[in-house]
Amino acid sequence: MTLQIGTHTLENRLFVAPMAGVTDRPFRMLCRELGAGYAVSEMVTSRKELWSTLKTSRRANHDGEPGPIAVQIAGTDAAMMAEAAVYNIERGAQIIDINMGCPAKKVCNKWAGSALMRDEPLALEIVQAVVDAAQPFNVPVTLKMRTGWSEDNRNAVKLARDFESAGVQMLTVHGRTREQGYKGHAEYDTIAAVKAAVRVPVVANGDIRSPEKARDVLAATGADAVMIGRAAQGRPWIFREITHFLDTGTHLAPPLVAEVRRLLLDHLVEHYALYGEFSGVRTARKHIGWYVRALPDGEAFRARMNAIEDCAGQLRAVDDYFQGLADRMDRMPAPTTDEEPSGEEKTACAVD
Repeated sequence: MTLQIGTHTLENRLFVAPMAGVTDRPFRMLCRELGAGYAVSEMVTSRKELWSTLKTSRRANHDGEPGPIAVQIAGTDAAMMAEAAVYNIERGAQIIDINMGCPAKKVCNKWAGSALMRDEPLALEIVQAVVDAAQPFNVPVTLKMRTGWSEDNRNAVKLARDFESAGVQMLTVHGRTREQGYKGHAEYDTIAAVKAAVRVPVVANGDIRSPEKARDVLAATGADAVMIGRAAQGRPWIFREITHFLDTGTHLAPPLVAEVRRLLLDHLVEHYALYGEFSGVRTARKHIGWYVRALPDGEAFRARMNAIEDCAGQLRAVDDYFQGLADRMDRMPAPTTDEEPSGEEKTACAVD
């Protein structure tokens, strides 16, 4: 099943969630290679004075990335958000996504992200400004939000209608309020209500960590697609596993250890190329840690690997670890499915 956003036909209905510090270009391309039909960039600020920083330039790097290229922008000022949309479009963005889903305090304290849901007139003003700015370029605008600000203020349905009227062409809803952060469990009734209230595609997000959960969420919400974040950390092949399950009702065999070794080593090489030696070896540690967290001697290896200060040494350590693992088992262990993610995994903004 394909999905249309503007003039862009997406390959399937399995999306990668935008996660700060995670969904950079190498990670997005890896997930696309392993079955994701669509991936959204890390959040890019609307503050013009930060556009030339190394951090923002890395987030805006789309070299060799398959389209459609979707860039998520965040901010609190309508004119600045419109300018940010044009800036990113001129640098290759084919879809602009507005962040109204991030619950992180450093974002919400500035009334950006999901905090905008508390100020409905401002939220709508921003959306209209971004849609109007993108329209001359024929670039569609999408939006990611939560079910509401708090338990007593679930206003996603009303805002969804307003955003659709303003010209937003796809809505992603995370099944928690801003107040919840990533605590508790996602609920899907609000997402189903949003889907019933609008005509544009709706994407369900939150706690989707297994093929069965993806099937159940699609059925419960009527959503057009699901967006996956934390479950793809260290397990980017989850997208092809879900596709196989939705198509056949059976589980795909876990990947071969030899394949995962190749995927991770290739990912690390691309990661180092983007970040350089000093930052690359440090920012790669979390990715490696996610891969090995449930593997034999994984925690001990992670502790040793975190002490390595150069990329070549890190590559050798990863290679040696997976070579040893391949001597013990042919395939990766089957996941224990709906485990609650660790606290470390909850730090990224705009994660699922």
